[in-house]
Amino acid sequence: MDNVREGGKPFACLIVKDGEIVVEAVNHVAQEGDPTAHAEIRAIRAAAEKGISDLSGYDMFVTAYPCPMCLGAVYYAQPDRLVFAVTREEEGEHYEDGNRLMSLATFYDEYTKPIDDRALSAQQIRVDAATAPFEEWTAKHGD
Repeated sequence: MDNVREGGKPFACLIVKDGEIVVEAVNHVAQEGDPTAHAEIRAIRAAAEKGISDLSGYDMFVTAYPCPMCLGAVYYAQPDRLVFAVTREEEGEHYEDGNRLMSLATFYDEYTKPIDDRALSAQQIRVDAATAPFEEWTAKHGD
């Protein structure tokens, strides 16, 4: 609640291990002007700063079910469990982000559309040796 009272958005995240809070973060999009400063992203970054890049053995507690950006980050971080207080639908009854490319109600649907049908225009441009960095990574690290 403090974050909202101070002009921030109503999202928070805790990373917990064995019942102890390891990281606490709130959404700072409004304060920092950074559209990626969501509570989940900030919490994962704070954990990484503590040397914790794999959240196996940890639980994440969040205010609302994560947006696709945060959900992707949560999957990469690999916590044992994600606990949320509010569904996206419940959140949408009280909060709207005002993003010109999506709304909370349609954000997940956007990912199921073919690339050419999405709100954000995207185009692949073929360049020579575009896959070279990936091939080198595979050669160095194996399949």
